[in-house]
Amino acid sequence: MPDLDLVLAILHHLFIFALFGVLSAEVVSVRRRMDAAAVGRIQLIDNWYGVLALLILIVGFCRAIFAAKGWEYYAHNAFFWAKIATFVVIAVLSIPPTVAFMRWRRENTSPTDAAVAGVRLYLWIQVALFPLLPAFAAAMARGYGVF
Repeated sequence: MPDLDLVLAILHHLFIFALFGVLSAEVVSVRRRMDAAAVGRIQLIDNWYGVLALLILIVGFCRAIFAAKGWEYYAHNAFFWAKIATFVVIAVLSIPPTVAFMRWRRENTSPTDAAVAGVRLYLWIQVALFPLLPAFAAAMARGYGVF
């Protein structure tokens, strides 16, 4: 049976890849002239975004606390905290699109081109920040950033 460290690492990576897939699906799906059915599908996709983000946090902190390196390794690493901060920034940037999707669905109307452009900007900023997560993780795993 695989050890806890391996299982948590696999889950953490799978959830992160899935999160990026969901974010990519949102970028592709949010476009001008969406109808109410498209908005409903996007809101469902966005729900998965939230679920996956929560799973990443749970598994990630379980990994940091209970896995091989332990909390002391991560607590004193600048790249760990940079990764957490980047994840929080991405999470905060995901709030306006989520609110927009909920509003569009509640109003049961097609969003304006300006509203779509605003949401797409938030999505693209998240996409642009995402590569920092594996970069910080790789640096952290190799012992860089210890203080």
